[in-house]
Amino acid sequence: MPAAHGIPSAPSERNKDMRLRVTLDGQPVNATLNTSPAARDLASLLPLTLDLENFHGLERVADLPRKLTTSGAPAPAAAKTGDIAYYAPWGNLALFYQDGPAASTDLLVLGHLDVDADQLGRATRITLEAAS
Repeated sequence: MPAAHGIPSAPSERNKDMRLRVTLDGQPVNATLNTSPAARDLASLLPLTLDLENFHGLERVADLPRKLTTSGAPAPAAAKTGDIAYYAPWGNLALFYQDGPAASTDLLVLGHLDVDADQLGRATRITLEAAS
């Protein structure tokens, strides 16, 4: 299968986390996406710039341009501080600045941001791009 939109196609590349180039309110942060189908689907939408809103004092959320695939989702895992997740029922991206609720099949962890929880909790805008 050929690569599309920067998504790795070689079997050896498909099993590696994908590095992202991310800016959070103009500040660069390190980030990775896992190898799940939903994370690869998110990667197909890059580059993305999203406005973030606070949600329940746990996460910053943003609407995506379309819903992501949920087929082949891994076993549910509770989101941890710094996780990038997808909430399937609403089709939004969630960036956790506090540990999230119990594991749920509706919440797919897609990757992780290496960022201070306070910085993430105040963030109002994120840009995600494939790392070169």
